[in-house]
Amino acid sequence: MRKELLFAFAAFFFMSLHAIAGNFAEEHDRPNIMAIVTYEEDVTGDNKKDKITLWGKPFEPGALFYKEIWAEITSEKKEFRIDYEGGYEPQIEFADLNHDGVKDLLESSATGGSGGLYNYSLYTLADYEKKDIGMPPALSMDAHFENDYKGLITFNDTNESFTVDLSGRKEDYDRLGIYQDGKLNEPMEMMVIPYAMFEPVNIRGEKGKGLKGVQRISGAYQADAVGNVYSYWYYENGQWDLKDIQWEEL
Repeated sequence: MRKELLFAFAAFFFMSLHAIAGNFAEEHDRPNIMAIVTYEEDVTGDNKKDKITLWGKPFEPGALFYKEIWAEITSEKKEFRIDYEGGYEPQIEFADLNHDGVKDLLESSATGGSGGLYNYSLYTLADYEKKDIGMPPALSMDAHFENDYKGLITFNDTNESFTVDLSGRKEDYDRLGIYQDGKLNEPMEMMVIPYAMFEPVNIRGEKGKGLKGVQRISGAYQADAVGNVYSYWYYENGQWDLKDIQWEEL
């Protein structure tokens, strides 16, 4: 019964979205366009709320994947359009990440892969000028297997290294031929997964918000999670500066 109710609510939700999007699709003469969500935030800095509508074009009618995603922003003086990568469940967060006193637009959408990864995009419209702020760069790190069922992870940005105990995976690693009697059959890298997500957070010792990035390091295959890397970034002087790295062993 509970499962049937969930399906019913889901069907009603998506039917409602299609109904909302119908007029827009006709106005723009493009079929299957959906109004995903509408926000009201001051993103231009004129102290008046702007209308931000996130639109999507599904891969096919009824599909959850949007092959096209974009935002249309209507302010008192100007209109903008920002195009994003395709994905699932797109949304926009609003936070002043470049510290100019105006909220920026942090858009995200799930890639749908097994690693739980998201696409991200960060723009500012302060003073009616559209600018791509960009996201923090990838961390410079090395992760590889060592003898005796261990892994060594080195963060080159901070010159920190961590040794992880992988002995609990001995049977699996022996079966895969990675080890024999505790010795590596050959040098082998661990898997450094790209950023899974970002979120606006307060940065210790800094005014205003920065971004917290989350990456996963896996062993022999992606589902073989070894630990998470948390990086903390603060935007200043036109670039993202790395403020801290934290390691969480799983």
